[in-house]
Amino acid sequence: MSQPFFPTTPATPDPDTPAPVLSKDVPLNSINNTSLRIFLPKKSLQSSPNSQKLPIIVYYHGGGFIYLSASSSMNHDFCFKLAEMLSVVVVSVDYRLAPVSRLPAAYDDGVEALQWLRTTDDKWVREFGDITKCFLMGTSAGGNMVYHVGLRVLQKTIDDFDFEPLKIRGLILHHPFFGGAQRTESELRLINDEVLPLKSGDMMWELSLPEGEDRDHKYCNPTVLDEDIDKCFDQIKLLRWKVLVTGCYGDPLFDRQVEFVEILRRKGVEVEEYFGDGCHGMEALDLNSNLAVPARFLVILHIVVCDDG
Repeated sequence: MSQPFFPTTPATPDPDTPAPVLSKDVPLNSINNTSLRIFLPKKSLQSSPNSQKLPIIVYYHGGGFIYLSASSSMNHDFCFKLAEMLSVVVVSVDYRLAPVSRLPAAYDDGVEALQWLRTTDDKWVREFGDITKCFLMGTSAGGNMVYHVGLRVLQKTIDDFDFEPLKIRGLILHHPFFGGAQRTESELRLINDEVLPLKSGDMMWELSLPEGEDRDHKYCNPTVLDEDIDKCFDQIKLLRWKVLVTGCYGDPLFDRQVEFVEILRRKGVEVEEYFGDGCHGMEALDLNSNLAVPARFLVILHIVVCDDG
């Protein structure tokens, strides 16, 4: 499959750079050729040893499981802005892509990134990041990953695996990429959407789901539940994780996202939602905009991530 061209941005680890955020790449799994790009607000380097450490956002990028990387300029710029404007450490995961590595490969890489985070001696993480205040965040396919990586973490917790000292405090699903065999009203209304036309979404699922599976597989359709997932929902309540789902009315996936929120609430999970005007992934596409929507989005993120309440 030929890949379209997406511009990339190199990491900038040099503390003498004029940019307000530093970034660097570290390997995750050499066999799988996965890595992490870490973003650190440069002002942290001047902080005193007793300064409060920064929350950590583990970020999973979008691209329908088949495109983009942590170094893609749109993803780099988005994580840069998150680190700068929220004063957080961002760990962006460069996971395996389909169709070479179909799901659940990306989910496995997402969990492996958390294993790395809990054991690493990386200076930026250990000196400046608070691994007891970690949030999983992802855009589009990355939002889907947040859900499924979260389920895997919860299942490991149920099975008595200890993630200490790492503590996950919440899940942030930014325009999550969900689907299903039955078409929704928003999909049909926006069938030729400029950002995510229906045929493109279908192709992404065809290339990324396990061979022979359709869009009613649980990786795609969040309405497909089982006893293990119900136990994970109970664990979310027990651990008091925060859950935020964001989206836009002009997204073909809007109905799926609303349905996902309703499922969580029926299961007793406390979830915050933020839906506004715009298109699929709009804040990631245009976080530099002076429009009010990205500004409100950042305010909501700040409340979720930086509020100790």
